[in-house]
Amino acid sequence: MSLFDLFWSMLFFFMWVIWVWLLITVFIDIFRDEELNGVLKAVWVLFVIILPLLGVLVYLVSRGDSMHERQVQQAVKQQKMAEQYIRDVSGGGAADELEKLGRLKTQGLLTEDEFAAQKAKLLA
Repeated sequence: MSLFDLFWSMLFFFMWVIWVWLLITVFIDIFRDEELNGVLKAVWVLFVIILPLLGVLVYLVSRGDSMHERQVQQAVKQQKMAEQYIRDVSGGGAADELEKLGRLKTQGLLTEDEFAAQKAKLLA
């Protein structure tokens, strides 16, 4: 095997890896898009499965501009969910705050009006 053959083999291998990555990215984007209904998602999936090269290229041309926006929206949603989870498990949730307010009220440090105002603020 010559160096030239090795070069072409490596080139085709990396092109294949890029193709698989692009195909997976398109499938993820099809299912992530909330603007598409189920029928349109099925049509895009069938188009990409039946004519993979043409389907992916048409998808990238027609809907590629908004792929990044959907990725950013998904990342923001995941970040918010992670922050909420951290708040909940760290004891900084609304239930713990209500419990603290209840203890302050029973100790006589808060009046009924102050307790109701703080409770409303927490639940809002």
